[in-house]
Amino acid sequence: MALQLWETLKEAITAYTGLSPAAFFTVLALLWAIYYVLSGMFGSSDNHHQQRSREYEEQMEPLPPPVQLGEITEEELKQYDGSDSKKPLLMAIKSQIYDVSQSRMFYGPGGPYALFAGKDASRALAKMSFEEKDLTGDISGLGPFELEALQDWEYKFMSKYVKVGSIKLTVPVTDGASSGESTEPKEGVVDTPAENGPSETAAAGPVATPSSDDTKKE
Repeated sequence: MALQLWETLKEAITAYTGLSPAAFFTVLALLWAIYYVLSGMFGSSDNHHQQRSREYEEQMEPLPPPVQLGEITEEELKQYDGSDSKKPLLMAIKSQIYDVSQSRMFYGPGGPYALFAGKDASRALAKMSFEEKDLTGDISGLGPFELEALQDWEYKFMSKYVKVGSIKLTVPVTDGASSGESTEPKEGVVDTPAENGPSETAAAGPVATPSSDDTKKE
């Protein structure tokens, strides 16, 4: 029975491939060897890539929940520019501070928007500028289209990131307030009349004095 099947197989190989059974199995063995080599090369590359990805995921710790900072100064905000991986990555728009740690690939070191991190980049975002002079929260003098673009950025940040604080605005001190002089009159100081103005005695008129005759009569 087995011999009959082998004879039938040899006839089928010759009929369909035009090759002898020995040549057919030789070609089949070569194809299998080529497939084994190629699969080993690409398979090892995929395994290496998966291993590196697994190691990277193990190194990446889960992001801590955002911490509310309250009011901080612009100088304090610079500490959260991504240079310290243990601190959150923060950025401000219109004096409102947002935690952008989840987009570290964009705003972290080496990212396309890394220069915005740790700053109020309102003006730069409105103008889509990467110049150092525009890395400020001052939006005075912007046109309507730039203000609209800034509004779109603000809506995006409000919907995607958590607000964690605001920038403490410094109020300029006027000269009067800085001198500390009071406009209230000082104690013990009496207002004096004007130099050219009439005195109180002059305004009241001459004072009558008794004559010598009147004294004698008395």
